[in-house]
Amino acid sequence: MNINLSPDWQVVLADEIGKPYFKELLIALEEECKNYTCYPPLDLVFSAFNHCSFNDLKVVIIGQDPYHGEGEANGLSFSVNDNVKIPPSLRNIFREINTDFDSVFMPSSGNLERWAAQGVLLLNASLTVRKDSPNSHKHLKWNLFTDAVIQAISEQKEDVVFLLWGSFAQKKGIKIDRSKHHVLETGHPSPMSANQGKWFGNKHFSKTNSFLKSKGISEIKWEM
Repeated sequence: MNINLSPDWQVVLADEIGKPYFKELLIALEEECKNYTCYPPLDLVFSAFNHCSFNDLKVVIIGQDPYHGEGEANGLSFSVNDNVKIPPSLRNIFREINTDFDSVFMPSSGNLERWAAQGVLLLNASLTVRKDSPNSHKHLKWNLFTDAVIQAISEQKEDVVFLLWGSFAQKKGIKIDRSKHHVLETGHPSPMSANQGKWFGNKHFSKTNSFLKSKGISEIKWEM
């Protein structure tokens, strides 16, 4: 399997993608995809990186694994392909943006490539999943790779905003250097968490922009 990863990220992650476990991961993924339907398609596995360059990176949003329904996943966390019904978690994200900016914002598409193009890395802990089976590729050791991604960002960048939604993402981000970066934590946007009052009202989107502005960094147009 070819690593369809943009050149800038290949440089940043050169040591990691050269490790034996990563080569074994790719071989195991190819085998998995021969026996099962997996998402996203192999050519989109590294889309989160290819739509957000390392140099332009401003914000990291950590998810767990891709959507596992047919045609949904496009390689970016919380994002779905165009012409796919917007999932409940993403709908709650859009609702919070509405409240945060006192706007009327409910796009017809849940494709978040428009965020990625502005410097938002939409990173899932596992980059692939088996159809209709959430967290099914945990055994492939994607977590080692994505931990290394977070560590590289933490070490090599400054003033990145990390949005950690839910206990899984918060554990994933435990080693972020908070003296160099801005970390915001809240509940997960899933209906269960949101209905328990753990999501709405967090104002993470305006808080992110306020921090970026304070550092002289261009803000994210969340409502695009």
